[in-house]
Amino acid sequence: MTENRHRQEQHSLSMMYGTYADILFVLFPFLIIAMQRLWDGNLYDTLMQPDLSIAAVILAGLAMGKFVLGLVTNQDLGRYKERIVFFIALTLFLVLGPAIILLLSMTSDAEIPRFVAFVQPVLLIIAISLYTTAVSIANILTRTSVNGQAERDLQHPYSDSTAQRGLVDQPPLDLPRRTGRDGY
Repeated sequence: MTENRHRQEQHSLSMMYGTYADILFVLFPFLIIAMQRLWDGNLYDTLMQPDLSIAAVILAGLAMGKFVLGLVTNQDLGRYKERIVFFIALTLFLVLGPAIILLLSMTSDAEIPRFVAFVQPVLLIIAISLYTTAVSIANILTRTSVNGQAERDLQHPYSDSTAQRGLVDQPPLDLPRRTGRDGY
């Protein structure tokens, strides 16, 4: 029991590192732009440019992809369908829509209101939160799907899926040895 819990904790930790690595890779170009603006003495301009909205749109799109992935992973998980659709709608409503509107408004020639300097970082934080939630949900649904398959495999211990995941100890494949007659 503790080995299984330890394995689940290690898997969750690995997923967390992977999730934040994705976020860091998305934010890396925007960090470079912000550092260049800081070097030039124009850090406030970063908050008044559409960069953070672009990053929020990218992360919101990735989150929606993860939510959809969790939705289509296994047909047996239909009971979670409404929750996943809710998170997709939430991502559209809270991040994607406002970030695209800000992006389009900021690229026009109109004067940019000062509240944008506050709204853009908030949108980015919400996008990061929704992306980590999406990865967690997809991970839980996938793990639930795998655990459900593992339970079915215990009833049929020598099925192909148990052998592929290493749930049953089997001897290594015994291949015939080559003889000198083959010409090799």
